This record gives sequence, structure tokens and C-alpha cells, in this order.
Amino acid sequence: MTVRPSHTPGPTTGGAATVPPARAAATAAEGAEATSASRKFLARATLVTAALSIAGSLLGLVRDQALARLFGAGSDTDAFLVAWTVPEFAATLLIEDGLALVLVPAFSLALARRSRGAAGDPVRALVASTLPRLCLALAAVAALVAGGAPYLVRVLAPGLPDPRLAADCTRLTATCVLAFGLAGYCSAALRAHRRFFAPAAIYVAYNAGIVAAMFLFGARWGVRSAAVGVAAGGLLMVAVQVPSLWRQLTSRRPAPRPAGEDIEPRPVQVALVAAVLLFALCRQSQVLVERFLASTLPAGAISHLNYAQKVAQIPMTLSLMLCTVTFPVVSRALAEGDTERARSRVERDLALASCLVLLGMCTVVACAPQITELLFQRGAFTADDTAATADVMRVYALGLLGQTLVGALVRGYFSAGRPSWYPVGAMTAGIAVTSWVGAATVTPWGVAGIAAANALGITVTAAVLLAGLRAGRQSDPHSLSIRVRRVLAELSRPVRAAIVATVAGAFVASRPDSPVAGLTAGCLTVIAVFVPLTWALGDQGCASALRSVRTVTRRLTHGRFR
Repeated sequence: MTVRPSHTPGPTTGGAATVPPARAAATAAEGAEATSASRKFLARATLVTAALSIAGSLLGLVRDQALARLFGAGSDTDAFLVAWTVPEFAATLLIEDGLALVLVPAFSLALARRSRGAAGDPVRALVASTLPRLCLALAAVAALVAGGAPYLVRVLAPGLPDPRLAADCTRLTATCVLAFGLAGYCSAALRAHRRFFAPAAIYVAYNAGIVAAMFLFGARWGVRSAAVGVAAGGLLMVAVQVPSLWRQLTSRRPAPRPAGEDIEPRPVQVALVAAVLLFALCRQSQVLVERFLASTLPAGAISHLNYAQKVAQIPMTLSLMLCTVTFPVVSRALAEGDTERARSRVERDLALASCLVLLGMCTVVACAPQITELLFQRGAFTADDTAATADVMRVYALGLLGQTLVGALVRGYFSAGRPSWYPVGAMTAGIAVTSWVGAATVTPWGVAGIAAANALGITVTAAVLLAGLRAGRQSDPHSLSIRVRRVLAELSRPVRAAIVATVAGAFVASRPDSPVAGLTAGCLTVIAVFVPLTWALGDQGCASALRSVRTVTRRLTHGRFR
């Protein structure tokens, strides 16, 4: 069935319809007002999501600081980080790139059908048909991971000095498979309902649980306390979202708007779930490649790589918050057949996310030694650990633009709720590059070679995904396509500014002896160089960011933000 876009007038009887000028002007004014309100809502939602994401990231840094201070960067920490692979995979598969890519379009379609007066309640019907099966499947996987923990550790890190400790931690972290699945389900449903506060708070709750467990039980249980915290944090992620989702599902159904034809129902397809999960699995397998290669290096190599990644990924996480907020908007537009609105939204998101992540990348590369020393150099974490982690962090940060583009572009393939195997192929190509380059560079360059392989592999994936969305390639009229040449032209502007800002920031940050003074001077220099350069080059991402800030600050000034 061909779905008519919601803004297109329906057919009329007796020839073309004539609209009075006054009514046409009123309709145009209503459309402009709706667009303005939508932009303000997205700006506010993005601000709230970003604020909570920053809080979660800061707690993540506190978590890593506590891990470094209590347990250092030795064999015990390496053992826990091997077990940490389970929650990392679960987060990608079930919260970030997995269930969200399947369920947000499914709930968006159900909400679109509800708004057009479909029989029954499509949203509740979707929950009833998917949630029980998901819980059973995830519980079985969690039991399988816990039972096979020793064999899993042997596969993930064959050169690990203490595999028994890693197996114990893996059994504890296996519980997060079910907890993360429920958390991801709640997040997807709430985001489709345009409720972003509770989903954005899940990592605050998660990291708070881990930090509390380490300080409460660390002296008695050692690094196993961190694994207990993972289990507790997973339950907290569900607990903070259930009340909000329950209100959405039990609230009275809104009156349907008279929008014309119903939208054809489309059940969640097995092929779609398989394509999304395989993509997420391939993407997260970068971690497997890195830790497999690092397990052959001296003790502490996995820890240095982990600490570097956690800090370097913060700019990427924050830049993708915008895509998290707008993904339901794109899915709803495609569900209603408005492909032009979806394309425009995705192109703006790519420009803004790239601008934000490049600003963060400049800061990380320029100030890596100062950041690492301030965050981690205390307790069992030595100055040698700081130097090794900072070197890896700088190399790893070179792939942040590719990471952000992959996270933003893959939503375009699955936002229509239809299966696509192209992202799996693109990610497989990136993993192959990561594996080959990592195997070739790990001996001469150590952990830095692994980080370089990661950056190169994810950049290849981003390029392949971008090429697959070029306008004219998609045959389905409801699929998303973008103007690749225009996107590349926009990306070139902040990239050029980032090169200059990084060089200037690194020079200034290295002058002071104090890490606080060096970090402050480096950050200010990066901002002072990057922002004016991107503005002068006409970057749309920078202009969009400034418009969003003005929108929010105007509302704050008038006391209307709530």
C-alpha cells in the first residue's frame, strides 16, 4: 500500500479543489508554527538528553577512576575487563545499535497507526507480541553465557594470566544480558513516544551501581566487586524507566486525528532483527579483535586500551545524542511516507554530529597527557601508565569521526523498519581491515598499533555506509537516501578546522607544567580556533549548533523551559 504523506491533501471529487486564500494562509501559518514548535522541542529534548548523558559519562569516568585507583592496571583489572566484554556487547546489541534500530521504527509505526484511528491499540498489541518472547530468549542467553564462562574467557583472551578470575567475573556480568535487554526495550518504546528523560538517565543509574559496589565490597571481594556492580547497575537501568513506560502504556488513548487512510501494519520481521543484531555484533567485535591481540602483550595492555577508549569515546557519545533524539522523528516521517523530511533531518544530523565530535576529538588529541594524568594517575595507576594510556588515546581518537558517522548513518538503513544487509557487509569490511592492520602492527607498535587499526577499520565502514545511502541507489520509495556529495562537502569544512585547532591546542597545552593549567589552556585554544574557523568556512553543523543554543537560552531567559 502506498502511504500518502501527512502534509499532502487527499483526493477530491469533481476535479481539482480550490482553497480560499485566507484558509491557505492560515494553513501555512499553522505549518510554520508546528515546525517551530518541533524544532524547539528537539532542542530541549537534545539538551536534556545531553545533560544526562554528560552526567552518565562523568560517572563513567568516576567508575574508571575507582577501578584504576583500587585495582590499578595489572592482571586483575585485565581479568575484569575481559568479563566486561559481556556488558559491552550487551549494551551495543540491546540498547544502542540493536533493539533500538528494530523497535523504534516498530513503535513509531504503531503510534502512527494509533493516531489514524486503527482498530484496537497497536502499541499495546506490539508490546504483547514482542516482550514475553524477548525475555525468554534473553534469559536463555544469559544462562548460556554464565554456564560457558570458562570457555568464553579462553576464546576471548587466550594469553590471560588469571583465567579463573575472569570466568568468575563473567558469570556475574552475564546477568546484564537480560537486564540490558529490558532496559533497551523500555528505552526504544519511550523514545518512540518522545519521552527522553528516563532513557537518558540509564547510564547514570548503571555507573552509580558499579561505583557503589566497588567501594562497598572492593576490600572484601577485590575486582569481583566491579562485576557485582555491573549486575546491580543493569537492574537499576530497568528500574528508572519502568514507571514512565507504564504511564505511557496505561494512559488513555488519545483521540485519533482525521488524517485519511490507515497505514498498513507491519510486524517485526525476523530478517530485520537478524540484520540489526548481526551489524551490532560485527561492530562490537572490534573489541574482541583488540583484546585478543592485546592479550599477547605485557600485563596492563588491555587496561591501557580500555582507559583510553573510555575517555576518547565521550565526544562520540555526546555527538550521537542528537541522533538518538531525532531517530524517532525520521522513523515517523518514513512511516508516513515523507522521505524528503527524513532526508533533510538526517543530513542536518550528520553535519551537526560531525562538528561536535571533531571539536571533542581536537581536545582529546591535544590534551591527552593532561586528561589522563588528572583522571587516573593516583593510587595503583603510575606515571608510566599515564604515558602509555595517553599515547593510545591520541591514536584511538583519530577514528572518532568514523565512529560517529557509522552510528548516525546506520539509522538511515533501519529507520523504515525494513531489513537491510548492506550495513552488515560494510561492518564486515571494516572488521577485516581492523584485523589485518592490527595483526600487522601489534608487534612493532604494541597497543598503539591496535588503536590505529581500530580507527582505520571504522573509517572504512563509515565510507562504505555513506556510499550506500547515496541518492538514486535506493529502489524502495520509502527508503532513505542522502546527497552524498553535499554531505562530503559539509564534512570537509570542520575537518580542515579540526587539523588547525589540534595543532594549536597541542602546542599550547604542552607549555605549562601543571596538568590543570595545560588542560585549561589547550581546551580554550581548541575552542578559540575551531569555532571561528568552522563559522568562517560556512559549516552548517556549527550554525545549527549555535541556533539550537540560542533557542534554548531564549527559553531559559524567559523562564519557559521546563
